[in-house]
Amino acid sequence: MNSETTRPSRVLITKIGLDGHDRGSRLVAAFLRDAGFEVIYTPPWQSIDAVVDLALQEDVDVIGISSLSTDHLIVPDLMRALMVAGLGHIRVVVGGIIPDDEHALLFNAGVSAVFEPGVSSASICAQVTTFATEARNDSAATIDETP
Repeated sequence: MNSETTRPSRVLITKIGLDGHDRGSRLVAAFLRDAGFEVIYTPPWQSIDAVVDLALQEDVDVIGISSLSTDHLIVPDLMRALMVAGLGHIRVVVGGIIPDDEHALLFNAGVSAVFEPGVSSASICAQVTTFATEARNDSAATIDETP
């Protein structure tokens, strides 16, 4: 087995935009770390460009965006920036206070999951494991198709 298949899944936990409430993202980062994920955690107020650059540098499989106010509304911009950067294989999940009528905006942009308050850590870990595997498979397929 090579090191790429045996390394822990890498998850970037971050907040984009101006929302500074990071208690939820810190809790999620801690239980993902305790579950064996390699977690890259950023402080709040990240720009989309900074998140894309960090995702590339850290070779992440999943990006978790935390939103308490309306910062989830700029996630479609993040999804487009990931595609432009050649990182369309990375799965993006959003957690926090997301009005029900705004879920479709996120899913239509390519977000893999929306985690609402009260979701169990076990459920998040299971879904992030699935998404990380999908991201690695998609990344490997892209590499195999490169001439």
